[in-house]
Amino acid sequence: MPGHGPGKSRRRRGILYAAALFTSALALLLTAPGAASAAPQDNHPVKPGEASMGVGVRMHEGGDPTDGTPPKTLDATVHGVDVSGHQGNVSWSTLWNSGVRFAYVKATEGTSYENPYFAQQYNGSYNVGMIRGAYHFALPDNSSGASQANFFASNGGGWSKDGKTLPGVLDIEYNPYGATCYGKSQSAMVSWIRDFTSTYKARTGRDAVIYTTTDWWTQCTGNNGGFGSTNPLWIARYASAPGTLPNGWGFHTFWQYTSTGPTVGDHNLFNGAMDRLVALANG
Repeated sequence: MPGHGPGKSRRRRGILYAAALFTSALALLLTAPGAASAAPQDNHPVKPGEASMGVGVRMHEGGDPTDGTPPKTLDATVHGVDVSGHQGNVSWSTLWNSGVRFAYVKATEGTSYENPYFAQQYNGSYNVGMIRGAYHFALPDNSSGASQANFFASNGGGWSKDGKTLPGVLDIEYNPYGATCYGKSQSAMVSWIRDFTSTYKARTGRDAVIYTTTDWWTQCTGNNGGFGSTNPLWIARYASAPGTLPNGWGFHTFWQYTSTGPTVGDHNLFNGAMDRLVALANG
């Protein structure tokens, strides 16, 4: 019959074979070591496990108005970064040479996600000389605060008094997967946070740092002032100054001032000199 000769059959088989080779090569590329997933973009759905520090800030409060350059008035403070699985295998020597001296690494999310690049990021930052710590992305609608604190402490969020390990961080911010306050009332959210922080303290002996924004904290906790005397504050605000702090905190300990910094996007400043950062690590 016309159109079904041996020449066309061979060509069809050749096309199918080439397509199969391309598909296999693409699969190898995507699963090769160091092939990190791209960070979720603004206005695009975030998939489970993709949440990282500031994802909700960018979605609800907007991105950076500047190029990520540190405010000139704060050049004397200690510079740091925070990373997650999106960054894959991080070039820690590049960051160290640029002046970065501390790092926080995403360890866990909810009670099931663990950062597959945690070892390279957590140990790599330590090995170049940085003081480092781990953070947990909270999902208050997923399970109890105690469950998530235990999961975090057991999977990278622990603490040791070696002078180079910072206390763990509770990343509690806008829900990137749904309702802003995770479907919780303000009083229920405060109870959840207290459940997490008290359990983490019992597990590690340290008070967790709380990462949040003033707007989210006001909306979802009623601007509760009950944590400022115990838990250091990490404020997220992409501007030239940290701005008004949540109730209960007279000062911030860390400030995430940009998500568009060099080498990795999220850059931070410690509110003090290096000896104070070492003191925080030592407890």
